[in-house]
Amino acid sequence: MSARSKARKRALDVLYEADIRSVPSADVLAAAQERRLDEGQTPLNSYTVALVDGVRDHQEYIDELLSSYSQGWTLDRMPAVDRAILRLGSYELLWRDDIPDAVAIAEAVALAQELSTDDSASFVNGLLARLGELKPRLALG
Repeated sequence: MSARSKARKRALDVLYEADIRSVPSADVLAAAQERRLDEGQTPLNSYTVALVDGVRDHQEYIDELLSSYSQGWTLDRMPAVDRAILRLGSYELLWRDDIPDAVAIAEAVALAQELSTDDSASFVNGLLARLGELKPRLALG
């Protein structure tokens, strides 16, 4: 597993925990950093931090997009892990110009295959692919 894939997985862990506990992702991230240092481990990868911070900074718009373009699923109805994967994948797809769109989608799909339901990977793939098609017309600030 590449360093960036590991960073994505750690970012997903933080985003998922923040979502299910209904606490700010910055608080979960800070606790994770503190825990790692207390255990004598290296700090979280800077890409993990960048991903969590990026999702946090754009989460309102990301959630709006996910709600608008997921057919038949409200954000609240989605499994929490799928919601976190979609937020992470959307951030990488829409705001990280250093990540090719296909890579952002493939990494999110791989996380869904590993961590969620049998149907989640195709759902994640379809929704992120739709956002990728719309990307040139979206107001990304």
